[in-house]
Amino acid sequence: MGTGKKGAGDASDGLRYRRIVAKLGTNLLTAGGEQLDLAMMSSLVGQVAHLHQEGAEVILVTSGAIAAGRQQLNASKGQRDAPSRPVLAAVGQSHLMQSYDQLFSWHGIVIAQALLSRRDLGDRVGYLNARNTLLDLLELRVVPIVNENDVVAVEEIEGARIGDNDNLSALVANLVDADLLALLTDTAGLHTADPRLDKKARLIRRVERIDEEIEQLASGPSHPGERGTGGMTTKIEAAKLATAGGTTVVIAAGEEKDVLPRLAQGEEIGTVFPPQVDRMESRKRWMLSRLAVRGRIIVDAGAAKALREGNKSLLPAGVKAVEGDFERGDGVDICTAEGERVACGIVNYGSREVEAIRGLRSERIEEALGHEYGAEVVHRNNLVVL
Repeated sequence: MGTGKKGAGDASDGLRYRRIVAKLGTNLLTAGGEQLDLAMMSSLVGQVAHLHQEGAEVILVTSGAIAAGRQQLNASKGQRDAPSRPVLAAVGQSHLMQSYDQLFSWHGIVIAQALLSRRDLGDRVGYLNARNTLLDLLELRVVPIVNENDVVAVEEIEGARIGDNDNLSALVANLVDADLLALLTDTAGLHTADPRLDKKARLIRRVERIDEEIEQLASGPSHPGERGTGGMTTKIEAAKLATAGGTTVVIAAGEEKDVLPRLAQGEEIGTVFPPQVDRMESRKRWMLSRLAVRGRIIVDAGAAKALREGNKSLLPAGVKAVEGDFERGDGVDICTAEGERVACGIVNYGSREVEAIRGLRSERIEEALGHEYGAEVVHRNNLVVL
């Protein structure tokens, strides 16, 4: 779990998981049809609104833009002169977001759109920008709605495309330190065989470890009417990625009544994949490995106390000196004047910028630099106290 939020299992509100990424597949959002099913979308939005009211933080990773584009252009899948995926996505994305905006507005909830590509998350600064933006939106009680940027993320641009929203949702779960990743689809979970082809197939309730046998189970024939880019194989890939980062993953049927609130309360629905590492320990191991450390920031006694005891961000007012040459998005050690390490974290500003703003109040950052990336030198969400 990231810092600055309640932990999973807080008994005060009955929620076991508080920061949730929910991936909604195309087949679910269209109810197996050719266009968006507003009744299904309304049910899912209502569940998110209920969790929102309970104090949970929810990010939606949504498919459906291409299906919405086909609907708007009256283009059937498979027709010879059908528009390309980027064209369909460009047309459908605004229609998809308009639908979400209207549905969430009925509950008094503000939404935000975030379009991501592999390049955004692979670039150091892009990763930091995406993380900070999503966490800031959650802090403002906004529901971020994420999709891959299909207009620019095409196969012809090497390394640009993630390729499916299952893996995108796992990347987002790791990005924001989610407690739970719910992969909602049109099947009940992972089965011993394809339940559409084998009546003896049984649901696998829990997968402690994703091994070769589990991967082979997931690679069976896909649904002949599949409208999305993912299948069970990509869901297992996503589960492997997210559980390795400390997130619990569930594959479940989105049509199940109140599936999201029930999952958030810890009810085991569908197939559960427990995390392979503790969330905070995973982050600590990465930061404390010092593989990404490029310099040191020396802080005064007040700042050191605020970091250690107050769960605070590092502000420029508390910085006394800068050592080393680092860029925005690099890792740094945060130390006292006596050389004691207080924390380590990821900086919002490069070494020259920190040198220029050290000792200043946050409202003077833009005056000093001519630009501003936030009030903090290191935000508390990107910091681990030692």
